[in-house]
Amino acid sequence: MSGYLIRCATRLLAVVSVLASGALLSLSAAPPASAAPARINGQGSSYVALAMQQWVADAQTSGLQVNYLPTGSPAGLTSFGQSLADFAGTEAEFSALSTQGIGDTRGYQYVPDVAGAVAIMYNVQDTAGRKVDYLHLTRRTIARIFTGDITSWSDPAITADNKGLVLPNQPINVVYRGGQSGTTGLFYDFVANVAPDVFGPWAARNSFPTSVRIIQLDSSPGFVPKSQAFQGSDQIAQYIGSGQGLWSIGYDEFGYAKTYDVSAAWVENAAGQSVLPYAENISAALESAALRSDLSQELSGVYNSTNPIAYPISAYSYIVTQCTRSADRPTCQGPYPNSGITETLTSWMRYIACEGQVNMARIGYSPLPPNLSQEVANSIARLTGAPAEQLSAANCANPRFSGSVGDGGAPPVDPIANVDSIGGGTDIGADGTGTSAAGGGKGLVVSSGGGSTDWRRATPVAYLGPSVASSSPIAVLGLVAIMVLPLAVGGVIARRRRVGSPKA
Repeated sequence: MSGYLIRCATRLLAVVSVLASGALLSLSAAPPASAAPARINGQGSSYVALAMQQWVADAQTSGLQVNYLPTGSPAGLTSFGQSLADFAGTEAEFSALSTQGIGDTRGYQYVPDVAGAVAIMYNVQDTAGRKVDYLHLTRRTIARIFTGDITSWSDPAITADNKGLVLPNQPINVVYRGGQSGTTGLFYDFVANVAPDVFGPWAARNSFPTSVRIIQLDSSPGFVPKSQAFQGSDQIAQYIGSGQGLWSIGYDEFGYAKTYDVSAAWVENAAGQSVLPYAENISAALESAALRSDLSQELSGVYNSTNPIAYPISAYSYIVTQCTRSADRPTCQGPYPNSGITETLTSWMRYIACEGQVNMARIGYSPLPPNLSQEVANSIARLTGAPAEQLSAANCANPRFSGSVGDGGAPPVDPIANVDSIGGGTDIGADGTGTSAAGGGKGLVVSSGGGSTDWRRATPVAYLGPSVASSSPIAVLGLVAIMVLPLAVGGVIARRRRVGSPKA
């Protein structure tokens, strides 16, 4: 019997060995590395930090040593320029920094990594004390709130944006990013473009620059509105969503609204349609983005896009790396002296361009369009000096190559799109219909237009784990053990019964 057990175990190990070797082979589909991958350290944007969490976790699962600290885009660029970080995450450009030329000596390239959006988060109740989670705002009303021109929730402009809903006469608590921030730069660039007559006098009063993006509000100690400042995206979302954050409004990357279950405003775009920053809306808006020769972004077309589903406060995020000297990138000054860093970045960036885009819609972003995934491959070529790989649906898992943004990218139904007015005790219920406590309301039934009317439940489930190396050797071993061991044990028991049973 012991010999039989040994044979079973031997067969089991043989099966496991074959499957495990296949799993290892699938994880090493890339060409053999010319140098051992080295640990890389990055810092910067908190806007992209939720995506970075997934990408870093997936890298570590596949054996790459990648670290990232969300210190803010300007801090990331500064650290990269001072050679204190191997790469940076950013939405700001080096030109926006107060320290001019800080990246010139080391050299750099902007590598697009994902598309995202700035959400307008808020915490408001109606006059009956019920949570309002369907707030609608025009682009101009947003600009006026965040320049201090509108200071009360009962302001007529907010009432008009919400079909007659009169909110309590409470002061608006504007939550903003303290210190330097790429998200601040994006948001106030939006304000400058959609309401220049509001932005210009406000910037002049506070001595803010107008030739580059404003990346720090509290550089002007007396700027208005100055209500509540936080250094990080997490802190902003947590505060606004808390009891302390009642009557607050702020700007933050949409993924944090999803993570902390904070209401995000429906923003009216240039086509007159109210939209939320879901992947389909972000993608539609960024069709109007203009990319400069160095791939940095000019977004005035996005802010004013007339695409009816475009979310107007959308933007790309970037990784900043070194690069070999290149005719098409005069900012490149040379490769990394440590070729192991190049090896790690090459593998990691290739993953970000393709597999790393699969789950972006679920966590509040939108995957890169095919041309920008290809730009990541081109950037890898500037890292290594080798010809650029040509990406396609056949070799790249980015869902945009197949005409999709991935699961979770479709927006919910606007709950007040077909409501004539929201007055008195109107309650926009969880089923997407309006009722009036006072009676006599008209046109309060919301038509779904064919989709689910329960828009609050339409928020996709957050991504829960890494997608790289899902068939790791350890997972394969565990799965095989679960499948094969019961068979082996069953065989032993059956053999014992046959040996021990009396013969006829």
